[in-house]
Amino acid sequence: MCGLVQKYNVPGPRYTSYPTVPYWDPEGFSGRKWKESVTRTFNETNDSQGISLYIHLPFCESMCTFCGCHKRITRQHSVEVPYIQALLKEWKLYRELFGKRPVIRELHLGGGTPTFFSPENLQMLIRGLFREADRAADWEFSFEGHPGNTTREHLQALYDEGFRRVSFGVQDYNPSVQRAINRIQTYDQVADITRISREIGYTSVGHDIIYGLPLQTTAHMAETIRKTAEIRPDRIALYSYAHVPWLKGNGQRGFRKSDLPAPKEKLRQYQLGKKALQDAGYSEIGMDHFALPSDGLYRSMKAGQLHRNFMGYTVSNTRLMIGLGVSSIGDSWYGFAQNVKSIEEYEHLVSNGILPLMRGHALTAEDEQVRRHVLDLMCRFETKWDKGLPEETRREIEDRLREPEADGLVVLGPDRLSVTEDGRMFIRNICMAFDLRLHTKAPETRLFSMTV
Repeated sequence: MCGLVQKYNVPGPRYTSYPTVPYWDPEGFSGRKWKESVTRTFNETNDSQGISLYIHLPFCESMCTFCGCHKRITRQHSVEVPYIQALLKEWKLYRELFGKRPVIRELHLGGGTPTFFSPENLQMLIRGLFREADRAADWEFSFEGHPGNTTREHLQALYDEGFRRVSFGVQDYNPSVQRAINRIQTYDQVADITRISREIGYTSVGHDIIYGLPLQTTAHMAETIRKTAEIRPDRIALYSYAHVPWLKGNGQRGFRKSDLPAPKEKLRQYQLGKKALQDAGYSEIGMDHFALPSDGLYRSMKAGQLHRNFMGYTVSNTRLMIGLGVSSIGDSWYGFAQNVKSIEEYEHLVSNGILPLMRGHALTAEDEQVRRHVLDLMCRFETKWDKGLPEETRREIEDRLREPEADGLVVLGPDRLSVTEDGRMFIRNICMAFDLRLHTKAPETRLFSMTV
């Protein structure tokens, strides 16, 4: 397996979308096209599926040096209300496009640190969203919480607004690793906030764990998984650390590259973590995720309803996902659009009645076909060939998969492609075989983190 890791550990996308953001076509996109595609999908699906909302809350009080997300570091909490007001103005612009009350099925608060905001201000945001919107019968509302600043009041306030799922960023329990990534929280803090979440009534509590962090060892991973199993969260995200220090605005400069585990050590961390979680009763869900059989993510996988978008894995598929806030990405199924990344520019645009779009992409027919393959691979570890790609294109994809097939990572059948158990670790590489835009124009500069 070490030889396969060395062979396949190359830069590659994480495939929360297809095409991936660096391959969006600016010439085929416009604000008018985005509005038309949003309106089209809303009219097609609001009554049957509802829509999803992702809200980016970008503020953090300190910089975590493992983080590649878009954020603003500040201790000035006076920024909360103006930003919430801007979010509600952007939401109004979308409601005017819809022409009728939207039905919200999924709502996720990400960041940044959502729990930077006070419980009262978070309630103000959620209540503002639902003044002109309805909640679907099978809604799922979730948020990301920092174990160090999430309070009982945060949990209770959001529970009262319909939230039933929360995920806490743990990363690693070792003090040396925590200092290297500037993310300090104790086991007792995590155990306590998990217990409080369950007391209040949250039905799914998740923990995020990262392998491949600076100064991290296999022993550290074993101890982190052991402690996690004691708390027994309902779902776990076991992520590979994505080292992308060249991206503007991230904090991945607080340690030396030599502090990162070697590829063989990183592989051992992953293998140990996966086995320990499975031994503790967790099932693997798609890429990077594990869940107990009682969790909705597991049930969704078993029912064949698992979906993947810019929020990660979700229990249901809504074709329309609206992204609100700086840097947020929306998905209309027929296209993608990303908001501007400057808070000041964002607030200025929405105050003047302008959707704060920075860039986007209108999907071609070929894009839609490839996207269905990538989604099936990411969610079900297999895809059928009957998705409309020309025979010549299919042969090109199969040719790129011959080597993974010889290495035991995939099984190429007459009607489908199946990923083997060994191949799951390399699912990003397998999806890359389908990435027609990537193969048409190889990147001239480093764009992606390593696949393993």
